[in-house]
Amino acid sequence: MTEHFTLDFDTILMVILPYVAFVLFLVASIQRYRGQMFTYSSLSSQFLENRHHFWALVPFHYGIIVILLGHLIGLLLPQTVLAWNSQPLRLYILEVSALVFGLLTLVGLLGIIYRRMRDIQIRFVTSTADWIVLGVLLVQVFSGIYTALFYGWGSSWYASTAVPYLWSLVLLSPSVEYVAAMPVMVKLHIIGAWAILALFPFTRLVHVLVVPNHYLWRRPQLVRWYGIRRLTGGGA
Repeated sequence: MTEHFTLDFDTILMVILPYVAFVLFLVASIQRYRGQMFTYSSLSSQFLENRHHFWALVPFHYGIIVILLGHLIGLLLPQTVLAWNSQPLRLYILEVSALVFGLLTLVGLLGIIYRRMRDIQIRFVTSTADWIVLGVLLVQVFSGIYTALFYGWGSSWYASTAVPYLWSLVLLSPSVEYVAAMPVMVKLHIIGAWAILALFPFTRLVHVLVVPNHYLWRRPQLVRWYGIRRLTGGGA
């Protein structure tokens, strides 16, 4: 009876949830672009507070981009990753590099959260959806770092276990057995990815879809929040 419940639980979170998240991401992103095109931005709050903006924004963006690129390379070239990892020194370099960029992402994310909590103006323009996605991102980054620290050689078992699971979803032939025996923290990391995908079109994360994406090399925009004036009923 316990096995049956576990199987159902894994099926819901590892099979049904991914497809629901993808459909929600696709439909809601298109709908938002068609109906609210000018909201496709990060809604910069630099105008409200700039002191901590740079030191939170930069490490988070560069850290998470490298981590996502690493996941993408592993997804597209799993055999290349395994061949690279066949040499211990190269495996150590890859694992340490991934951990460093994961920690960089965490530092930046904590800086973003601290900045939004400490400044009343920024806290005022931070929506509930923003807080939810920041919380999910924090769990996601923490679970990834925890996995790297306590379940070693993640790049190898990602390429040999998680990648076949992901491709089974793409090919519409989901094989939950690839991840059913994974530790709880690893499963949490996978579920977190689907949760972020589902939340994506409802938050400021949609600015990632803007092409060309020049956020990494231009100075952050100064945005005046005219909505504050309307909400407070105040003057200039």
